[in-house]
Amino acid sequence: MSTATTLPPEPQPDTLRTIARRFAHTAPPCDYWSLRLVDEVHEGLAVRDDVAEPSSIGASRGAMVTLVADGGVGYAATADLSSSGLAAAAERAARSAALHARLGLFDARVFPRTSLRVEYQSHVAQPWDQMTLADKLGLLTEACAGMDLGERVVERAAWLGHHRVHQLLVSSDGAHITQTLEHVHSGLAATAHIAGQTQTRTGGGRDHPGQGGLERLAATTLVDDAERVAAEAVALCEAPECPSGQMDLLLLPSQMTLQIHESIGHPLELDRILGDERNYAGLSFVTPDMFGTYRYGSSLLNVTFDPTLPGEVASYAADDEGQPAKRVHLIRDGILERPLGGELSQRRARLAGSACARASGWDRPPIDRMANINLEPNEEGLDDMIGRVERGVLMDTNRSWSIDDSRNKFQFGCELGRRIEDGELKGLVRNPGYRGVSAHFWRSLDGVGGRETLEVRGVRNCGKGEPNQSVYVGHASPPCLFRNIDVFGGGL
Repeated sequence: MSTATTLPPEPQPDTLRTIARRFAHTAPPCDYWSLRLVDEVHEGLAVRDDVAEPSSIGASRGAMVTLVADGGVGYAATADLSSSGLAAAAERAARSAALHARLGLFDARVFPRTSLRVEYQSHVAQPWDQMTLADKLGLLTEACAGMDLGERVVERAAWLGHHRVHQLLVSSDGAHITQTLEHVHSGLAATAHIAGQTQTRTGGGRDHPGQGGLERLAATTLVDDAERVAAEAVALCEAPECPSGQMDLLLLPSQMTLQIHESIGHPLELDRILGDERNYAGLSFVTPDMFGTYRYGSSLLNVTFDPTLPGEVASYAADDEGQPAKRVHLIRDGILERPLGGELSQRRARLAGSACARASGWDRPPIDRMANINLEPNEEGLDDMIGRVERGVLMDTNRSWSIDDSRNKFQFGCELGRRIEDGELKGLVRNPGYRGVSAHFWRSLDGVGGRETLEVRGVRNCGKGEPNQSVYVGHASPPCLFRNIDVFGGGL
């Protein structure tokens, strides 16, 4: 983390528009061009063991030029937004397009064009700067103090962050897409150590990132969650190990987030299926011929891609290729329906996909990414699912994951488990884990919670691509029951 400094002034509303107009008047001759301008700021605050940590603060502004000419496509990024800087970027993009025309894997005449004109802005009820720095640190100090349950809690941390992105995408076809995305996130972590056993419990909104302002803190219960988080860390140190063997598994939404992310989201990325990630993040067990016929899970499995949901962390009006956002089914009644592929990948694969071409910043081209990938609720209550389990474990909150290069075999560890015996929830168990194979695991799905059990969560560190891109991804899910899963304990 860097020492706190003063943020640069907010850009004037027309600054990005002025830059875009200037480029449009001087753009080089080509078949198609687009200019994506991005201005973003972020701030992070933390208190650890009642001491304020150095704050993180940053700002970034730049542009990505995309140019299509004579069957090739080229990209060039620049932080120099002057006329000469953008012209130099356009020249580099043209040279890359000429190289791609000779050596590329596909004819760039299939590259998607956009003329979309739309605006999008995250709803913010309480702006980040409405609370003073002293008040924010005071809130974190109070939360950190709330986890102080004595010498058995050996480390306590509370954090709060803000991220704001202004983006403008224009094109030679007349596109004008303005989007402002604003996120506030928070979290808590308490680590306990008793008689050689160490356990960490998290909460306070750690896996609840979302769009909006400081009003989001009311939903995360940052301060109110503190004592529970610390008490559970202590209790886990004194709990028995998770039992091992084949048994039923009940996953709360906190763990379903990573289960959906790793074994549905990543395997369905179309560029990965086409082989683009093979030397970095691996391929996928999914093949193009599976769409429309392959049974991915039981009939209870319904998964949607939906960047139109207000407030979910990866909502937007259009992706970074300029394609309009819309809700589509990826899996319907257990049958694999469509991939996570932006328009370019769709044309390369000749498959219908989704508006999911996303870039992590101005210096990255868009690639196929998850946005909001949600498991749709059914009708069952949590207690009803517990009542149907003779022997099993309920697991809460991911703490580790491992998955193979085909995004098929996986192993997850969770922070907290509870035994289920004869339809009743029993005591805590520590170090709960489970493993499986995606191609079979989802077919064991035997219970999906109702709408009242649905929780909207997400991750802020989904990495992919070369050079690497880290993006926010939303996941909503109810609790889910899986039958006859390989569960294990014994530490991770």
